[in-house]
Parts: sequence; structure tokens; C-alpha cells
Amino acid sequence: MTDAQETAADLPLRITGGTPPDDGESSAAAPIPLLEPREGIPPVVADEATLAEVIAAFAAGSGPVAVDAERASGYRYGQRAYLVQLRREGAGTALIDPVACPDLSGLGEALSGVEWVLHAATQDLPCLREIGMVPSRLFDTELAGRLAGFPRVGLGAMVESVLGYVLEKGHSAVDWSTRPLPEPWLRYAALDVELLVDLRDALEKELDRQGKLEWARQEFEAIATAPPAEPRKDPWRRTSGMHKVRRRRQLGVVRELWETRDRIAQRRDVSPGKVLSDSAIVEAALALPANVHALSALNGFGHRMGRRQLEQWQAAVDRAKALTEGQLPQPGQAVTGPPPPRAWADKDPAAAARLSAARAAVSAVAERLTMPQENLIAPDTVRRLCWEPPKSLDDESVAAALAGYGARAWQVEQVAPTLVTALAAKEPPSS
Repeated sequence: MTDAQETAADLPLRITGGTPPDDGESSAAAPIPLLEPREGIPPVVADEATLAEVIAAFAAGSGPVAVDAERASGYRYGQRAYLVQLRREGAGTALIDPVACPDLSGLGEALSGVEWVLHAATQDLPCLREIGMVPSRLFDTELAGRLAGFPRVGLGAMVESVLGYVLEKGHSAVDWSTRPLPEPWLRYAALDVELLVDLRDALEKELDRQGKLEWARQEFEAIATAPPAEPRKDPWRRTSGMHKVRRRRQLGVVRELWETRDRIAQRRDVSPGKVLSDSAIVEAALALPANVHALSALNGFGHRMGRRQLEQWQAAVDRAKALTEGQLPQPGQAVTGPPPPRAWADKDPAAAARLSAARAAVSAVAERLTMPQENLIAPDTVRRLCWEPPKSLDDESVAAALAGYGARAWQVEQVAPTLVTALAAKEPPSS
């Protein structure tokens, strides 16, 4: 076995984030490049018979299972998985092609009750759910790193700082819909799960040492039990550069162009940005071109675009121009929560003062606990509490309000008392 193929268990724990353990371990040793998976690159599973063998092997394995998925963001429409990687003790590593094997519910069922180890789980869970893989228990190594206070929580940075290995970089943003997948990409994909369980074990020890392990378990359970996200309302409003578009007629053009682009991208299975850029959509909305000739003069609709393409974009512009006032979109979206904080000073100066005090209080607690403020308590939760605080500013009422907004028990325990103090200090004296 070469140095590059050593397992993480052969190296001392090298935690350099959060509050480092005072154990005298050497953290000065040069990190070891991880160049090859332990058992080599496994063949890609692309037929039902081989998939059945993999399911049986992973069902018979032991301990947690490392799971990862590769998408083709920026190349294909949507966020579907184009490769699924798994590793489990006793089963080794598997690379599965979810295009050839689109139903992995059998694998998901075989791993029911097993802890899944993912890095940045919320990114991969939607595409895994689409192919029938839904964990009942999970451990998120990125979130664990955040809670433990690591300054860099990317997988490569975590593996290097905790385990002392350097993962290969450079293939994360490639077009994973490519078939056949090149061997260097498959090596990269296999290495992504090679040390994930080792990383999980080391982070569990560090969280336990810091007294945060139960907090992490509550966070992981919240992710695992969260329902699928609701479809976004008016997704066209997220067009980059929308802040420049102010008139309702122009908003109508953005909507028509965005929806036309989305239909084309879905039909062609390509990223919408490859069909028409956001900047081109905004340019056309601001200019309101009268005809194809005027449209072709705008940035994003240049000489490389054919006449037929120009005509379909101009038709979208013309449809927006023909809308009645009642059909045009309203500026801004319906707000279900508090207004943007920048408007608070004018709308409710007392609420603005509460928010300022609450943010300072949360920042102090987060600094003491060595974790990002947004992981200590969601900023939206703090805003909602400050905009409409409970009538009685005591520990019980504030704790109930926080829990009602989705805060976990450990978060309520850590921030409720300090928020009570901060908000009470900004309350006007009773007459």
C-alpha cells in the first residue's frame, strides 16, 4: 500500500478548526495527496443486474454509508443526478449511473435506518429524492464543520485539516451528463466518498469534545425530516439584474422572456443560461425593442443569433407589450414576513432598535460558541421575533416564539435568554 492509499485511520487526527484539542498531536506534517481509491476505481453500475448486486452488498455492509451525487449544473436543465457515489464498510465503493438506472428506491430501502453521511446534504437530497433515495438518518459533515467552528468547510478543506489528506480538485463543475464518463472524473467521484465516514467519525469526536454533539444531532434530524421544498412562486423574479427593472411593462417582458427561455431549455435539456442570458433578458426589458432589427442591436442578441431565434424572442416581447394593465405583474412580491430591514427605521423605529440589539446579542453568543451566526439561529427568525415580539418579554414567551418559527431546542436554549435581555432593554418604559 502506498502513502497515497493509506487510510485515514493511519494518520493522527489533525483538527485545526474550531477550538483545537490540546493533545500535543503534530499538525505540522505535510498533507498526503489522495490519488487513488483504496480498491481502485469501481466500474460504473449501468444495468439492473449489477445494481441488484450492489444493493445486496450495501445491505450486508456495516456502519454508516457515505453518499454523494454529481449534477450537471450549468449544462443541463434542472438539478437531476448524473452519478451517485456510495461507500460502506464491507461493501466498498459503488458508482451508479442514475440515467441508466433511474429508480434507486430499492437501494434507498436497503439503506433504510442506516445513517447516511453527506457533505452539504441539502444540496444533494433533492436530486437523490427524485431517484428514490431518502435517508431516515444522516450526518452532514459540512454542517458539522460549521457547528464545530471550522473557518473553511468545503470537503477538500475539511479532509485536509481534519484527516491530513489532499483531495484532487478540478472536476466538480464538469458536465456530469457526459457519457461515457472519463476515468479521471470517476476517480475524483470515488475519492469524494473515500474518506467521508472517516471525516464523520473525527467530527463526531470533536463535536462531543466541544459539547455540541447533541446540537448537531438535532440539526441533522431537522434536515432528514424536512419536507420537500415548495415550488418557488414567480421564479422569473430571480433573474439576475432585476433591480434595474422598475416599470410593470418591463417586468412583463422579463416574465415573458424568462418563461419562453424556460420552455426551450426544458425541451432541449440544457441550462437556461445557455439558451439566453439573464443580462440579455434585462436588456430587452429595459429597451422594449420595436422589432427584430432593434432587438438584434442589444447585448446578448448579437450576430451569432439566427433570424428564427430573434423572432421568437421578439414575439415574447410583443406579447408583453400587448398585455392589459390587469395582466401585468406587480412590482415586488407579496411579503409574508417582515419588510426588508433597511425599511424598518422608517416603518417602525422601535423594531429597528430591537433588531440592532438582537443582532449584536446573537453575534456575541455565536462568537463565544465559535460558530457562524446563521447556524446559531436563522436570521429570518430573529427578524420575525423583533418585528412582532411577544407581548410578554420573558424566557418562556420568547422561547415559544423562536420554536414557533422553527428554531431547534438547542438554539432556543442558547439564544432565548440573551434575546430577552436585548429586547427588554429596547422596550419603552411603562407609564
